Amino acid sequence: MILQAPRYFALIPAAGVGARMAAATPKQYIAIGGKPMLRHTIDAFLSSELIAHTFVVVSRDDGHIDAVLPPGAVTVLRCGGATRMESIRNGLAALAGMVQGDDWVLVHDAARPGLDAALIEKLITAVGSDPVGGLLALPVVDTVKRSTSGPVETVARDGLWLAQTPQMFRYKLLGEALAAAVDPALVTDDASAIEAMGLSPRLVEGHPRNLKVTLPADIRIAEMYLAAS
Repeated sequence: MILQAPRYFALIPAAGVGARMAAATPKQYIAIGGKPMLRHTIDAFLSSELIAHTFVVVSRDDGHIDAVLPPGAVTVLRCGGATRMESIRNGLAALAGMVQGDDWVLVHDAARPGLDAALIEKLITAVGSDPVGGLLALPVVDTVKRSTSGPVETVARDGLWLAQTPQMFRYKLLGEALAAAVDPALVTDDASAIEAMGLSPRLVEGHPRNLKVTLPADIRIAEMYLAAS
């Protein structure tokens, strides 16, 4: 019997509203460099020959997505939940029958428009056939301070990384990890659900251009990186 080689699928949760952006439309539809932020994200996956297909998870009543997508190239899953984790869970459930258990799913934030084909290839190549999976991340280079109820203290930055996306795990494993996560507050990204199972994802150095647009000031930074592409 000939076994099918694992495929790579992109899953973009885009059901949030981006309250901290205080914009008239959901954050993922704000224009950056002349086109919606989400379209930049989608185009990055469409530009990669390694990605078999791209799926976008939106809320059931999303009225913006149809005007953003290129025709026929992306599948919209109208099953977004109240939280990012719920949207990903629902998205993975919707992929049942289309994706095999050992296929890879690259979950990527809609608000990271600086992703490109080179970073996607770097992640896929570095993770290879790792039994767990991995994610893009940046080593911490600044001095880190902790401020709680006590005095301010400096935290050793050795071994500290800032998680980015995509975060790439096999379909079956990621589904099991998210299903086992009972407290959404403890699952701040997909990798943390994997880690809760006692597994260790591979960290692959990303790039500052892959920043997450969270506040209005981030838009200009993202535009600078996109303009330099």
